[in-house]
Amino acid sequence: MVAPTSGATRQCPLAEQIAHEVLAAAHARKEIVPFSQRIPGFDLAAAYAVTAALRRLREVRGERQVGRKIGFTNRVLWAEYQVFAPIWGDMYDTTVHALADTAGKFDLAALFQARIEPEIAFGLAKAPEPGMDEAALLGCVEWFAHGFEIVQSPFPDWRFAAADVVAAAGLHGGFLMGSRHRVEDTAPALLRALATFGVTLRRNDEVVDSGRGADVLGGPLTALRHLVALLADDPANPPLAAGEIVTTGSLTRALPVAAGERWTTAIRGLPIDGLAVALT
Repeated sequence: MVAPTSGATRQCPLAEQIAHEVLAAAHARKEIVPFSQRIPGFDLAAAYAVTAALRRLREVRGERQVGRKIGFTNRVLWAEYQVFAPIWGDMYDTTVHALADTAGKFDLAALFQARIEPEIAFGLAKAPEPGMDEAALLGCVEWFAHGFEIVQSPFPDWRFAAADVVAAAGLHGGFLMGSRHRVEDTAPALLRALATFGVTLRRNDEVVDSGRGADVLGGPLTALRHLVALLADDPANPPLAAGEIVTTGSLTRALPVAAGERWTTAIRGLPIDGLAVALT
């Protein structure tokens, strides 16, 4: 897991100030003006300093970082949101939930402008290194799982710049995870299957979207490789570590959700079951 945030974050008062604002907005479920519109020069480097500050503040209040989410790996989303490259954010023991432990339900009450994304997640057995290809990265993975990420936005009408997304915790609201499948049981066929499998997303009984593994930068392992490279050039945040969970980005569009809906997926071409979640 990620070690407590270093003293470097405490040397950035602006990052601390923004982190406090992000947490307060999430607690109050209120909109805020994007930072890029009111802070001259607010860029990705400044935003990832906020990521480190958020981690420190959340650790202080008792939360434990358990992994990362990668966002905007699906190029279909880029034009819609005007974000043209992947980003990442932290996940915590308070935001990652096994659907088997929640009776297949998730409460939206604490989230704001929530949307749902079907994804593939990896559990790391060892830390990946920059420059690894997909086969080598798969050797670092102990298990894979299908899940729903629930994202949220404090920014009006989901309008923001990439730096705003990063500063707002990668828009992460929760990750609802299905069963874990050991990589060693399926490794010979898994490398290709992760790029070619398909998914169908339904709201209640209506098909609302579909996608495939290749939609996330060419495949979930390619998305993982991109994250490893991003972190190698990040002075504010630590690299991935053994034991972390990494969810690799939405296989479909991010679609608005509401209490009372039931969302399901069907998976084709990957040895893993679809999921169902009832939103309350």
